[in-house]
Amino acid sequence: MNCGFSGVLTLEPHLPPSLINPTLHTRIADALVEQGFGVFPQALPAVFCQALRVEAVSAALAPAAVGRGAVRQHNPDVRRDAIAWIEPNSTATQAWLAWCDALRMALNRSLMLGLNHFESHFARYGVGDFYALHRDAFAGSGNRRLSLLLYLNPDWQASQGGELLLYGNAGGQLCRILPQQGTVVVFLSEQFPHEVLPAQRERYSIAGWFL
Repeated sequence: MNCGFSGVLTLEPHLPPSLINPTLHTRIADALVEQGFGVFPQALPAVFCQALRVEAVSAALAPAAVGRGAVRQHNPDVRRDAIAWIEPNSTATQAWLAWCDALRMALNRSLMLGLNHFESHFARYGVGDFYALHRDAFAGSGNRRLSLLLYLNPDWQASQGGELLLYGNAGGQLCRILPQQGTVVVFLSEQFPHEVLPAQRERYSIAGWFL
């Protein structure tokens, strides 16, 4: 697929033409209506994902915490990833946030979700790291409405593990997703428990939420 990039990545602060993809917006909206989640391999250009991976590798990542407010704490029995919140301080992160905002507006137009804010962070899982079964939001909390993942790992093999497992409310496994570069995953935050399995190599991703 020709995504419009050639040679060195030169992204403007606004959304580059090569990242404008109304067809993908439609596919995401349709998947949310039909089943509440969607998995889209090679959704974003490899050179763009590579630029984001460079940002992730150089970011000041810190061990992630669990819980809220006063009870928020590091718990390696639950999760062992390290994260850094994404700010628009480079051309790659500016383009990422612009792409997410374009998706937000498209979903608001088509599904009337009322999404008005987005936040995201880089995540690094070292060898053997995991994130135990959890939800991104609790029913009725009204904060995180839609979860979004982008994977930044070129040449990822099934034997290397690190899959995202997505479950239904009844507990049955719905899908098993390899963290392959360019794959985008979206799902309704309250409805789908999920977990990240240990991997055999370092694993980078972006996790984000529309509020």
